Amino acid sequence: MDLKAIIVEDEDNSRITLFNMITNFCEGVKVVEQVDSVKTAVTAIREYQPDLVFLDIEMPEQNGFKLFDYFESPDFDIIFTTAYNQYAVRAFRFAAIDYLLKPINLEELRESIKKVAEKRQYEKSSRRINLLRENLNNFINKLALPTNDGYIFIELKEIIHCEAQGNYTVFHLISSDKVVISKTLKVYSELLEEFNFFRINRSNLINLNHVRKYGRQKSPMITLSSGVSLVLSETRKKEFLERIERL
Repeated sequence: MDLKAIIVEDEDNSRITLFNMITNFCEGVKVVEQVDSVKTAVTAIREYQPDLVFLDIEMPEQNGFKLFDYFESPDFDIIFTTAYNQYAVRAFRFAAIDYLLKPINLEELRESIKKVAEKRQYEKSSRRINLLRENLNNFINKLALPTNDGYIFIELKEIIHCEAQGNYTVFHLISSDKVVISKTLKVYSELLEEFNFFRINRSNLINLNHVRKYGRQKSPMITLSSGVSLVLSETRKKEFLERIERL
């Protein structure tokens, strides 16, 4: 059965283009309505009960995030469509929310639809939407980690360090729990480094707030709050010391 979808987009050309791309080139989804504002989206969602909403962010009267003032725990999935907005995109990634940058690329559109269809088999998006709202309303402080049967939501301060294991990343938490995620360390390094995380070598990304000791021996070692000691790469030593001094 096709996913029922609604497009929320105030620009006529963008709305028509997205409709045509979905209708002509994307299997497994059917657009049942197209609207141009949050107000009309609320009415359409209540009438059609969609599985998926393509939601523009930048709209003149109310931006797309205002939709969640009307649906606090939505039972539909969201794919945001937006011109580049660095803070919003970062918040999407932390909440594991799908988004498409304009102009929309067909292959990225297909991939997003595929991911939504797969996720709906085991988890609705409401918890991730609530995390997105929380991170947008406050400084980003939580991360959604995808697992085989859903998502784990953790605060950044709970992460001691992240360890690369091939194409997987192991999150070491203050609870002593370990969470294994099927994404590379590079993905989380790019996401977390501006939030006081630092990649000390090819295999380890550490939370600088959990550094307890730095040894200046021939092979510099960093000891974390868990008691684990890790080698600091010589190529990262200068930047590490600069970051530590700014804490």
